[in-house]
Amino acid sequence: MRFLASVALSAVCAVSAYAAPDFASSQKFLTTYCKSCHSGKSAVGGFRLEKVDSPQSFETAAHDWARLALRVRNGEMPPKGLPSADLNTREEFAKYVDETLRTTACASGITAGPSPLRRLNRDEYTATVQDLLDIHLDIGHALPIDGAGGEGFDNAAETLFLSPLHSEKYMETAKLAMDFAAKEYKSRARILVAKPGPGVTPDQAARKILQAFLPRAFRRPVTEPDVLPYLELFRSARKAGEDFEPAIFFALRGALVSPLFLFRTEPVDKVDNYALASRLSYFIWGSQPDELLTDLAASGKLQDPEVLRQMARRMLKHDRSWNLARRFTEQWLHTRELSGDKAPDAKLFPEYSKDEELRGDIRIQPQQFFREILVRNLSLLSLIDSEHTVATSNFSKHFGFKLAVRANASKQPQWVELPKDSNRGGLLGMPAVLAVSSYPYRTSPVLRGTWILDSLLGTPPPPPPANVPPLEETAAGAAPTTVRERLEKHRANAVCASCHSRIDPLGFALENYDVIGRWRTEEAGKPVDNSGEMTDGIKIQGPAQLKAALMQHKDLFLRNLTNKLLGYALGRGLTLRDSCTVDAIVAEVKAKDYSAQALIESIVLSTPFRQKERPKEKKTS
Repeated sequence: MRFLASVALSAVCAVSAYAAPDFASSQKFLTTYCKSCHSGKSAVGGFRLEKVDSPQSFETAAHDWARLALRVRNGEMPPKGLPSADLNTREEFAKYVDETLRTTACASGITAGPSPLRRLNRDEYTATVQDLLDIHLDIGHALPIDGAGGEGFDNAAETLFLSPLHSEKYMETAKLAMDFAAKEYKSRARILVAKPGPGVTPDQAARKILQAFLPRAFRRPVTEPDVLPYLELFRSARKAGEDFEPAIFFALRGALVSPLFLFRTEPVDKVDNYALASRLSYFIWGSQPDELLTDLAASGKLQDPEVLRQMARRMLKHDRSWNLARRFTEQWLHTRELSGDKAPDAKLFPEYSKDEELRGDIRIQPQQFFREILVRNLSLLSLIDSEHTVATSNFSKHFGFKLAVRANASKQPQWVELPKDSNRGGLLGMPAVLAVSSYPYRTSPVLRGTWILDSLLGTPPPPPPANVPPLEETAAGAAPTTVRERLEKHRANAVCASCHSRIDPLGFALENYDVIGRWRTEEAGKPVDNSGEMTDGIKIQGPAQLKAALMQHKDLFLRNLTNKLLGYALGRGLTLRDSCTVDAIVAEVKAKDYSAQALIESIVLSTPFRQKERPKEKKTS
């Protein structure tokens, strides 16, 4: 939802002297910088300015305006070699377009957005099979990895198609799961609710098993036509000479590759109680509804707002909510990348690479911290700064000061109070965040500043130009130089300076942390300079002042977090019309002192979560 994330951070980013534009000045901008390429019959890319030459075009050509604003913000228009506006002017233009699009989209009030059909992703499939069969086997590891879509998450409908490879893997995985369940006592007891006996034919027993199993597998009541295909599978296996149990497990295997299991199916025109139960359970638990949710759906009570609130609170306290904390946090903060090419260099940081326990503690810390904030219903601003953190005994040595972890559970993550002036409160003091926003071999104020603007504030800087020169490394035999000293030379290039003046001061404030998040006072034999000056003249020094500056823009942080969590909950990219929902949620959470559970409850009670837009009627000739 990049077009909603353009509000400039005045204390952290530049405040332009360029006057806030209106429609007339936006047209002047387009005439000055775009008309030569985008007018007449030979308009480049088929886009003509005539499409956006009236205020009404913000409604009739909203997609064109959104694409236009994005390309201007990213410096893609006008093309290289033609006169171009400075960065501040481009951003003011893009900001005007974004805000006008939002205002126009929200004029008719909050509406439900699209509800595309989507497949269970790998994590959801694994958790669902485990809960359905009551097994503890990671049966999803052989499935293809799902790519990110929507707001940056792997549960987005845009990427969850069904490929031939998926089909093949699902067949193999279903067999593995059922073969395992057939040998497990708890699984057998859950599945085999009937058996052939005096007065009970194999067909009758099979039907009873299917009628109990399929509603749980398909997450809704089943009809006779739903049951018959699997009864036929059972009969076919029996005709082939299989005994009762192998035949029924063969039939159930078929259910695990059914579209009704693999996809989150919903009625065409509404979100009924069973669909709402699934939306709620896959949002907070990443798995299928439990018996209580299903019973509430059957009774018709789940649509009651107060019941939804109670269910959300109950589900957050359940151990299964760990799935939300883990999957959302590691994708939002990008810490999942620490298991790949963002991992700290093994030779330069052996303390990290050789200590598997410490690595695990570092990766889990942001996830557990986020879950504690949800379960304890703390302020979401704790993510910026907090007097507590989650830690194990391993962190005492890593941080360089003693933490009050319980001795009898020192290896388990615990909610602990931080010493005063520890510089470890909130996400920015966590080694996982500091590592993923560094290069594997050295820190980077640029990467860290960009990470703050993008991940925390939702205001990513434009991508660097194609011809940007790389940062010079210290030549062999030369006197050691700090990263900051090399960046100062880099910023002398006028092409680089405009963006770096906004990004670098944020990263400089975190230079006391090395790649793996240890505190340092020297780099390359010189004292660490953790000071920075914003383009508006405001100076910050060190993590504490950086967090104070971010607190001054807490609503920008809250809007970005709301965008992310709403996109995750809906399993799709947000649209312009969703900005109205975001506005309402942000207002509600602010009114409740930034309560973490208020954010979850507001999302669950929102119109896009509880409803779906009606399909458009087909025109008849």
